[in-house]
Amino acid sequence: MPQFLDVEDRIIGPITVRQFIEILVGGLIIFIFYKLFDFSLFVVAGLLVFGLTVLFAFVKINGQPFHNFLLNFITTLKNPKLKIWRKTVSDQEIKASLKKPLELLITAPKIKRQAFDASNLSELALIVDTGGVYRGEGIVNQINK
Repeated sequence: MPQFLDVEDRIIGPITVRQFIEILVGGLIIFIFYKLFDFSLFVVAGLLVFGLTVLFAFVKINGQPFHNFLLNFITTLKNPKLKIWRKTVSDQEIKASLKKPLELLITAPKIKRQAFDASNLSELALIVDTGGVYRGEGIVNQINK
């Protein structure tokens, strides 16, 4: 059985494959900026890309890589979990529905409880422990009466 499936493979010291590819892409973008822009614009854009590359490659939030955190953050902004209740029922309907269960409780028939002897306590415990698989002889006779 493979173990540590959540640990990424390291290729160069502490750098993983994902981190190496992200650094490679960031370096390629900085090189393209060097060839296209003048020096002052290159420095500003290069520092921005360098910062984003380091952020995506090395920063972890709650043990997750930054790109997972960013994706979760964006989906939370798009679909918030806050549910807002918009009341459409009138107060009279709510009061009427609250009175109905009270009327049912008042008119509900009383359930007669059976009394068991203390001598049958160990047999009751065995029935409960076995989940009803064991049916005690003395208890079953008392219940069927």
